[in-house]
Amino acid sequence: MARVDPAESTAATRRSTRVAPSMIERMTLIMEVFEDRSTRLTLEEVGIRAGLPRSTVHRILDQLIGLDWVEHASFGYCLGRRARSFGGSIDGEVRAAAAPLLHELHMRTGMVVHLTVLDGPECVYLDKRGGPFASSLPSRVGGRGPAYATAGGKAMLAWLDPRRVDDLYGEGLVRRTDRTITDIATLHQELNRIRQRRGLAFEEGESVRGVACVGVSIRGGDGPVAGISLCGDARTAHLERVAPLVVDVAEEVSRILIPAPGGPTRGRWVAGTHADTWSADALDRLVSIQTGRWV
Repeated sequence: MARVDPAESTAATRRSTRVAPSMIERMTLIMEVFEDRSTRLTLEEVGIRAGLPRSTVHRILDQLIGLDWVEHASFGYCLGRRARSFGGSIDGEVRAAAAPLLHELHMRTGMVVHLTVLDGPECVYLDKRGGPFASSLPSRVGGRGPAYATAGGKAMLAWLDPRRVDDLYGEGLVRRTDRTITDIATLHQELNRIRQRRGLAFEEGESVRGVACVGVSIRGGDGPVAGISLCGDARTAHLERVAPLVVDVAEEVSRILIPAPGGPTRGRWVAGTHADTWSADALDRLVSIQTGRWV
């Protein structure tokens, strides 16, 4: 009779009695495969790295997407906003990078400046700069607003996968004023116009009556990072004139947060200047990509 090695017998017993990993353990294994916010993986890659069956990974990823821990786009899966901002570090980094530029933008235009980030279907205000008109706006640092009804929010939504937008607003859009977008098809049309305008988003009275705004998204490799918008009285605001300044600030913040390989780590935005590509004719053509009004 063959002699059984006690060590092998013990290992076999452990394998036969090993308990399948719990849901929390499986979620942890999946989250750990994303080394940082730049990691992008296919479903198969996530399964191989986590050592879990494809069907299990797909089911758990769907749940993580619903909770904003993971995002899914055309390039695959990456960390979601909740994971990227865990502990507030990412939001703090964005606010610190943008702060001096937001101040200069307000001083240059005299308008209210907002810095926002997406949190599900809403935008969260990280910063607000403005003069007397600011007190008439309900926005506040730390407060929330409907992303689909604000210029900064729409500018960010425009760079999400359309399926993600459907998921965010599957339960419908709440009317804020008589100019609020209230159906998903119209919202998709508006987001398409924003993409055609190189990311420029406009709104007039969609969130607050009598207020007009222009916004643009700060974009990173994984999509929208934050949104910057200028707001003013709809009767006197000349959004076409200030739109290039908002674009320049967003691009400068992007360069600060995500420097180009081999390039300088920080640039310098000079108030009153903007890129040569933003000629008056070019801006007129961009703004005209609409149907009678900005919405």
